[in-house]
Amino acid sequence: MKKVFRHLTFYVFIAIIAAIALGVFYPNAAVSTKFLGTYFVDLIKIFIIPIIFFTIVLGISSMGNLKKVGRIGIKSIIYFELVTTLSLLIGMGVALILKPGHISKSVLSAAAVTKTTTNKSFNWLSFLQSNTTIQALLLAIIAGIIINNHKNRLNIIHQLGKISHYVFTALKYAMYLAPLGAFGGMAFTVGKFGLSTLLPLAKLVACVYGASIFFVIVVLGGILKYFRLSIWKYLGAIKEEILLVLGTSSSEAALPAMMYKLEKMGCSKTVVGLVVPTGYSFNLDGTSIYLSMAVIFIAQLYQVHLSFEHLLMLILILMLTSKGAAGVTGSGFIVLTTTLTAMHTIPVEGLAFLLGVDKFMSEARAITNLIGNGVATIVIAKSEKEYLNPIH
Repeated sequence: MKKVFRHLTFYVFIAIIAAIALGVFYPNAAVSTKFLGTYFVDLIKIFIIPIIFFTIVLGISSMGNLKKVGRIGIKSIIYFELVTTLSLLIGMGVALILKPGHISKSVLSAAAVTKTTTNKSFNWLSFLQSNTTIQALLLAIIAGIIINNHKNRLNIIHQLGKISHYVFTALKYAMYLAPLGAFGGMAFTVGKFGLSTLLPLAKLVACVYGASIFFVIVVLGGILKYFRLSIWKYLGAIKEEILLVLGTSSSEAALPAMMYKLEKMGCSKTVVGLVVPTGYSFNLDGTSIYLSMAVIFIAQLYQVHLSFEHLLMLILILMLTSKGAAGVTGSGFIVLTTTLTAMHTIPVEGLAFLLGVDKFMSEARAITNLIGNGVATIVIAKSEKEYLNPIH
């Protein structure tokens, strides 16, 4: 029993339960705790860039074989495209079968769609300019290649390794604040929006969570089983990161810890450094499930019939627009707006009905994204024979 009280997971879990209770019974007080979640996520974000940089630079400069970098990159992009497309199909399939949008609009309360939803459109230049993760990834690859060919390579690697150790040590102590961050994030969500807002759209929320669980257990579980690994052992290994994302609704909050955990699992530093940051921008399994389901939901809400050609067009559009659903504030609704505008058949104003419960579905998206990126890293590491300590 004493071991339980020594685990950070226990305290994060207790914090989430306490936050929900505070949000239900004292919503005004709960809303005022938002700063705890915001400040914690901001604190962890400080570590994202240096950890990505040092992990990739040390991985590439220590490897010696630059061809492997290109091979890992190509494998990652192919894997991301296949799996995210499958997640789009699952989200669409669940929505078409269970029909969460077959309800009357009169029972829903729609807030006005914000300006960020209607006045902006996604474009790749803005995405790359605002996505510091991708910028750090590219810079680190260049630095790693330069160091790899430097005459004092070993000495540089040694010095960078020492700095990296200090960064990860600082992260370890920062993570002790995770219960406070999870408490603030969850308390604000429940206090601000209230559990009662879930009732009219409970079926949609249940469909998003159900599709996400199905994707994790069946699809990702099947992928790991192919490589003779257990999805349950993997989920147990990252339970702290999952709870952290559940509390903060931010997968970025767990990015540094996830990279550290994957290395401890046995994935090489090179694979972790290349796959995880790229996956956070291009391997958004949970977001893809939500996006396809949200479009179908709005179509059903407005009784818009979607032919096979419409569904095929939807998949093709989301395959492009969903890749930009990271690194830009409010990007989820921007992507949905872009998608609906491109289709010309589904009313864009239908997005207003999603605003009330979007926050409650963000946890499902973020957790599925987190789990999916970890699986992608393990798969690429296994394919490169860079996985040294398998989880059976």
